[in-house]
Amino acid sequence: MTGCVVGICAAIERVRWGPWETEAAMMPLTYVGAVQAAGGVALLLPPDDPADEVVKPLLDRIDCVILAGGSDIDPSTYGGRRHPKTGEASPRRDRFEQALTRRALERGMPLLGICRGMQLLNVALGGTLVQHVPDIVGHEEHLQTPGTFRDHDVHLQEGSLAARAAGAEQVTVRSHHHQGVDELGEGLVASGWSVRDELVEAIEVPAEPFVLGVLWHPEGDERDRIVATFVETACAKVEA
Repeated sequence: MTGCVVGICAAIERVRWGPWETEAAMMPLTYVGAVQAAGGVALLLPPDDPADEVVKPLLDRIDCVILAGGSDIDPSTYGGRRHPKTGEASPRRDRFEQALTRRALERGMPLLGICRGMQLLNVALGGTLVQHVPDIVGHEEHLQTPGTFRDHDVHLQEGSLAARAAGAEQVTVRSHHHQGVDELGEGLVASGWSVRDELVEAIEVPAEPFVLGVLWHPEGDERDRIVATFVETACAKVEA
């Protein structure tokens, strides 16, 4: 395996270590570890402005993209009015990742969206979001305790990319989110649903070899094959 380069979109967060407190470009090591375990080389991609100008040279240096989890997306991005439960957004990150997503799709690059990343993929293609999932499902199973994952079951469409990547049509996943997909973006189809409430849990672009978004967190979950399949597919494309 060539060790293909996997770009992972990083968040800008205020962090503290030792005596220092400052803003940092960061991402949990579980993403990096999952990529490395699958034979990829992880490269963090911090937000940059003007987004469109920096995207091309970045994409020239990587083989695939992971849109990672993080803060809520600014509802003005998809024409929504802010819900009282919508958290603080990062407009700079939103702009950068949408530009990166659209350009990566133009190149036919493998792309995986995780949690916020699935939502970002949908918004980048013209879709909208449910800003507070409990409003439509009537419970808080998807984010029961802030800061911890909640296991639940997801059904994946037979023959879908999601099912092939996961290696099964029904999986137990780790969830931590309060937003989700409303109207699907152009070219996207739903391919996974929560067993309990039919919330859309996976989306994909059938016209592309590997463009997938999942609402759960496969990184750091030893049961989950999604990240490994994604990296292995991207590396195989580089070798071909």
